[in-house]
Amino acid sequence: MTTIAVTGASGFCGSAVARAAAASGARVICLGRRPGPVGEHRFWDATRTLPDLSGADLVLHLAAAVGDPPPGRAAAAAFHAVNVDGTARLLHAVAGRPLVWVSSASVYSPSPRPIREDQPLGGLTAYGASKAAGDRLASAAGAVILRPRAVYGPGDPHLLPRLRRAVRGGRVLMPGPDIRLSLTAVENLADACLAAPGWPPAAYNITDAEPYPRDATVAAACGVPVRHVPLSLAQAVAGVGTAVARLTRREPVLSRYALEQLTAPVVLDISRARAQGWRPARSFADYLATVRT
Repeated sequence: MTTIAVTGASGFCGSAVARAAAASGARVICLGRRPGPVGEHRFWDATRTLPDLSGADLVLHLAAAVGDPPPGRAAAAAFHAVNVDGTARLLHAVAGRPLVWVSSASVYSPSPRPIREDQPLGGLTAYGASKAAGDRLASAAGAVILRPRAVYGPGDPHLLPRLRRAVRGGRVLMPGPDIRLSLTAVENLADACLAAPGWPPAAYNITDAEPYPRDATVAAACGVPVRHVPLSLAQAVAGVGTAVARLTRREPVLSRYALEQLTAPVVLDISRARAQGWRPARSFADYLATVRT
């Protein structure tokens, strides 16, 4: 029986991956500050200690600091402690085991063309910059790196709840014109995590089969029509929100980063993962069907 260590297994993505690993017949070790949904729990604080990987045949690393905090040194340091220093500790403990490191499409800058894995890494926020730095460490160590975008699914604490909070007066306001965006079902990410140990070490974009039209997707998720507001107005609101967040140290309702995510088309090219035989099986329509039943 294969033993799979899953870091961050109490989180949204990590718990889905841990359950999928157990369903595949593997013994699962869940590493993190809280227990995962299955298997053995081993406490690990990524900011302080090396993880205990004894007995593990391979490692799936999903532990990460995530979010869109107000800009500043404190936020940057908090993300760096987990996403960079924590990655360095994990790489030290891996000791030659196969490693799948789950990165993020936030390491890319928006592009008018489909984004391939060889695009230079950057990151528009403390989160994106720290994931890019961790991505580089994992690449240098010979890991398989997965880069999903906007992961959603059962238990999603981010995408769908945030969209539904934007409903006002029986409609949801979207800045600027409609665009196409890549999204990733958490089940597709879990399938990729379990398939990836057999892939050549490299970075792989992971999304649903096709990009989605923003407005139709948001309207379907929220159950109300979409109305557009001028981009200039949304930019002004985001600027004020970011400034207030910097003073209050609270996450802004509409940050410049969130605005960028809603107005810049980000479509990932997944042909490299497809060439390994991986096929995304789930779609946003599948997810909405389960939410409504």
